[in-house]
Amino acid sequence: MLQLCKVTDSLFISNARSACTDELLQKEAVTLCINVSKQQPCPSARVSTLRVPAYDDPNEDLRAHFDRCADVILSEAARGGRTVVYCKNGRSRSATICIAYLMKHQSLSLTEAYELVKSARSVVEPNPGFWAQLERYEQDLKSTRAQPKHKGLRFSQLSLQRLFHRRHASQNKSNIS
Repeated sequence: MLQLCKVTDSLFISNARSACTDELLQKEAVTLCINVSKQQPCPSARVSTLRVPAYDDPNEDLRAHFDRCADVILSEAARGGRTVVYCKNGRSRSATICIAYLMKHQSLSLTEAYELVKSARSVVEPNPGFWAQLERYEQDLKSTRAQPKHKGLRFSQLSLQRLFHRRHASQNKSNIS
């Protein structure tokens, strides 16, 4: 059955055959297709495309593409667009990218993101290598979010203190002279 499976209002997951069907893309108002494969075709020129050249191999470094894909999906949604992420079977590579997006920009845990994608497309099953990459990504996101938000402010305060002390010191020198 040809279908684009809705993960969120602006994100779909699918297999290559469905994602390359113009009628489905038009029906769902898809504006961007992310093709997570080296061999599968891209849809017609009416839709923007991003290819992530990857095989469904546990040793493939899909993690290197998580942030870029997640940011592109978010950007497309922010301008009112809709994205479909696909690979040959719509099972492992495309699911991994969708999960990474949900973790980064919807602040879902790996388990929550996986369950959401799985509820949209029941055949979803990232391979063990991709799952391990998602686990590491979850830890990276947690540590990034745990860093103090005022880190930049501290630097600014420190800079102001140094500037104040320099100015104060130079005023004291001129008062002494």
